[in-house]
Amino acid sequence: LDLLQGKFLTLFGPNGAGKTTLIKILSSLIKPTLGTVWVAGFDTQKNDPQMRKKIGVISHVSFLYENLSAYENMIFYARMHNLQNPEERAIQVIEEAGLKARMHDRVGAFSRGMLQRVSIARAVINKPSILFLDEPFTGLDLHASGRLKGQLDTLHDKNRTIIMTTHDISRGLGSCNQAAILVKGRIAFQERVENIDKKNFEKLYFEIVAEAK
Repeated sequence: LDLLQGKFLTLFGPNGAGKTTLIKILSSLIKPTLGTVWVAGFDTQKNDPQMRKKIGVISHVSFLYENLSAYENMIFYARMHNLQNPEERAIQVIEEAGLKARMHDRVGAFSRGMLQRVSIARAVINKPSILFLDEPFTGLDLHASGRLKGQLDTLHDKNRTIIMTTHDISRGLGSCNQAAILVKGRIAFQERVENIDKKNFEKLYFEIVAEAK
């Protein structure tokens, strides 16, 4: 799997295909059993702190402190990254998440959608050039999913690379410029979105998954 800088790859696959494992490997949370992984020019197995400065991760775990407010959480992570003007940066990412009016509220009282928006603010507070998102739409209602889609569109530019796993075929294809299907730990399909027949992609997906069983 090769992905050039600035590309947005959506990774589809059934439960147990290895999507979350792949995200953990790419973000150096776990080591691969075979092969090598290079992210932003760094070998992930060396666990280089400089690589970690270039990536942001949004997963099933928010990595937020529920007893702290959104603002206090952002201040904590801004200082952890040794950012200059942490207060200013904390307010900026909260505003970008559309939560300025709730910035001093405890995140433990937030809805699933609001919590996800704060999680994204946490992940981008250090302005990473690479984002890994593991099933970000899970548990979100229609309104929250739409807000998240808007955030992703804003976050993706020609300099930032994004890899996202999702079961939501419609939103997944609508966000990315490349798509892949992971089955049993292997890339079974990969193509640019412009070359994909979106109307028949779901049928193609099920055919590929069925063949791998």
